[in-house]
Amino acid sequence: MTSEQIVLRDESPQIFRDRREAGRVLGRLLEHYRGEPDLIVLGLARGGVPVAWEVAAALRAPLDTLIVRKLGAPGNPEFAIGALASDGRVVVNDDMVRALHLTSEQLRSIARSEARELTRRQTAYRDGRAPVEVAGRTVILVDDGLATGASMLAAVEALRAEEPKRIVVAVPAAPESTCREFGGLVDEMVCATMPSPFRAVGDSFWNFTQVTDDEVRTLLATPTIGAVRPTLDPVAVLRAAAIEAPAGVPPEHVLDELIGDARFVLIGESSHGTAEFYAARAAITGWLISDRGFSGVACEADWPDAYRVDRYVRGLGTDGSPTHALSGFERFPGWMWRNTVVREFVEWLRLHNDQRRRDEQPCAGFYGLDLYSMHRSMGRVIDYLEQVDPAAARRAANRYACFDRVSEEDGQAYGFAAAFGGGESCQAEVVRQLVELQRSAADLIETGDGEAHFDALRNAWTVRNAEAYYRTMFGPRVDSWNLRDEHMADTLDALSVHLSRPGAPARIVVWAHNSHVGDARATEMAADGQLSLGQLVRERHGNDCRTIGFTTASGTVTAASRWDGTAERKTVRPPLPSSIEELLHDTGMPAFCLRTDRPDRAVDILRTPRLERAIGVIYQPGTERQSHYFHTRAADRFDAIIHIDRTTALEPLMPDSTWVAGTTPETYPTGL
Repeated sequence: MTSEQIVLRDESPQIFRDRREAGRVLGRLLEHYRGEPDLIVLGLARGGVPVAWEVAAALRAPLDTLIVRKLGAPGNPEFAIGALASDGRVVVNDDMVRALHLTSEQLRSIARSEARELTRRQTAYRDGRAPVEVAGRTVILVDDGLATGASMLAAVEALRAEEPKRIVVAVPAAPESTCREFGGLVDEMVCATMPSPFRAVGDSFWNFTQVTDDEVRTLLATPTIGAVRPTLDPVAVLRAAAIEAPAGVPPEHVLDELIGDARFVLIGESSHGTAEFYAARAAITGWLISDRGFSGVACEADWPDAYRVDRYVRGLGTDGSPTHALSGFERFPGWMWRNTVVREFVEWLRLHNDQRRRDEQPCAGFYGLDLYSMHRSMGRVIDYLEQVDPAAARRAANRYACFDRVSEEDGQAYGFAAAFGGGESCQAEVVRQLVELQRSAADLIETGDGEAHFDALRNAWTVRNAEAYYRTMFGPRVDSWNLRDEHMADTLDALSVHLSRPGAPARIVVWAHNSHVGDARATEMAADGQLSLGQLVRERHGNDCRTIGFTTASGTVTAASRWDGTAERKTVRPPLPSSIEELLHDTGMPAFCLRTDRPDRAVDILRTPRLERAIGVIYQPGTERQSHYFHTRAADRFDAIIHIDRTTALEPLMPDSTWVAGTTPETYPTGL
């Protein structure tokens, strides 16, 4: 995508600071083993030992090491063709051996060399101590990550010969395919993160310096049972730092200090169907508009649908009520904007603007940032040009007719056809139309009005970016995600320029999901190259941006079971162990705010990687871990977090019998 503003960014930071922090994260994921008799933790030397020490300390279990040597390919020792365990067991990747045309003598030579190093390490690390007996015990095997898994496979096979009661493998990072493979080989497989695409273990760490022999010796000699651990109680620290926020709305003086002179305030939500998130966001936005002079709100909504609402709140257009103004939101999921909370906010904004007009003051607007309105936006461009330049309207209609020849009004069908050669690409036509509309701006504005031209131009940009979005839908997921968030950031910037006046820059509130509002650089998705609206606004505007995220622990939510499905009122399952939601729930406070924009002990706790839940328009409780959780550093994602412990489902303006009937049963099958 060629955006309206080019931003150069550094490499994305990864999820774990170092191996020790990764071990603490794994320790939380393995808490169900704490107190189990005959438990032992084994770290694969060398890199797995710092991770394993933290796991053993968290579980109050003894620690030992299992020494396995990777068998590297000739000339490329980092490329594993197999592994050698301490009992002499060799695991070889036959496909790799055949592909490299290695002889039996070459394999024996590599194995002899690694056997000498393995013996040296056993002598160096154990200091005369015999390996710990594992027969009949539960063994947790820990490494700092898996790529091919050859070393871990050799370790598992060597360990199995010792007849342990149970084998558990735990790593901070590994490809999903490797995690699934080991899941079928051992009693439990715990992968804290599964980056995709997976490039290298070290990509998941900020600090991945090589572990030395001295570090391994020191860690093995440091007790893990009764180890001196920080006495910091994270729940107590967060409770002390929490600011009460009744109904999710912090006190005005807290908001005033947090936001200051920032021009962009991005307010998120951890689901698209939670009434309290919408209500608190509306209350905060109303205060920012009425008391702090904000110019309006820009939403994760399509431009033409939001434009109709904007006309209503400004006293323009033909809609006689907020319900009528919101009826333009016909595309799934309609409840995101056609709901009782948004209706009340739209009516409030209309009354606020009525008073502003009487006082001859600028009105606040309601805008859309998203790009799913490709065909509706085409119609808006043509309608505008028919009013100001009929010849230009005919040219636009001819260009946009390209889509009629390919897919009529189905954007996904167009994208599939264009991506796989099943139909022509309309890329050139939409770019030509956008360029012509931009070049004729001065002349068209003279014959029409600036607001109408700006609306047409944003619709032309939407068509251009939506065409690219639908083409990328059938490639890597991150490409379409990034294009969409870049479009939202570009639209926000264009809106800011349009609304600004000399000496009075526009100030805009943004409503979108946490996954867009939060900084993607503080999540495991950064390893995939994924970015976010919040990240882009921070990069472009620095201290002029503030981000606020919302979380909840339990209650109900409005969501569908599949795309284009019916709105259902579903039960939100209790948060998973080691998640940010569980940590905030444990404070025992019903609704509170935590500021993360200034250093303190609470921020340090929230900067530790934890699982975070994201419920979009679809909620699948049965596969919640895979479908709705990811690792994040909450303090780096947001400038503030508002937690409402128990929440209720957002009420659609026209709920059907499925929604009215109630919630998904608590007995819904678990999974993940």
